Amino acid sequence: MKKLLILASAAAAVIATPAMAAGEGRVEGRGAIGWGGGSEDFFAGVAAGYDIDLGETAFVGPEVSYDTNFDGADLVNLGGRLGAKVGEKGKLYIAAGYEVNDIEEINAGVGYQHSFNDKVFGKVEYRRYFLNGTDLNAAGVGIGVKF
Repeated sequence: MKKLLILASAAAAVIATPAMAAGEGRVEGRGAIGWGGGSEDFFAGVAAGYDIDLGETAFVGPEVSYDTNFDGADLVNLGGRLGAKVGEKGKLYIAAGYEVNDIEEINAGVGYQHSFNDKVFGKVEYRRYFLNGTDLNAAGVGIGVKF
């Protein structure tokens, strides 16, 4: 229940951000393969964020996400991303976050988001999770809508 309250609070903050700055909100579904420490696992989840325009070529924004492996590992991440606009449809970015679940680790990564039209986008992303003693990796894809 505590995790859901944290996620709901963070989502409310992300949704409230549009009133403060020009940019675009987004919600997505995603899946990833995670590996490290001699094992692999599949994760799926949702994320919401808001990209604030920093001129014609850059953006920054907060993001909140929830992912699960359907076997008891639930990950709630609070973070953000900073990136460059690539052409009219692309965004190349670096991301960082903090997992607020039982593990409580930081993560960092890179990704690319491509708009298929005015509302729908797809993305690919790599993240590295810095744990105590064993770092984990995740490579994933997502599809979402912008508003």
